[in-house]
Amino acid sequence: MDIIALILVIVGALNWGGIGLFQFDTVAWICGGQDSLISRIIYTLVALAGIWCISLLFRDKNNTHTGTKD
Repeated sequence: MDIIALILVIVGALNWGGIGLFQFDTVAWICGGQDSLISRIIYTLVALAGIWCISLLFRDKNNTHTGTKD
């Protein structure tokens, strides 16, 4: 879940960068405008992913799995 959330946050950050630098909304361009249902779903998923990533700030960094067998 963390990886998916981070990917969506990166997509959102790149989209906002495009809006800020070039006044170009990539999500709206691909999905047919800001008001289209698909665009609104993507914007909502990116927002939810951002909220999920807030939890990454408060997690115990010492409680991670290394993937090695004991």
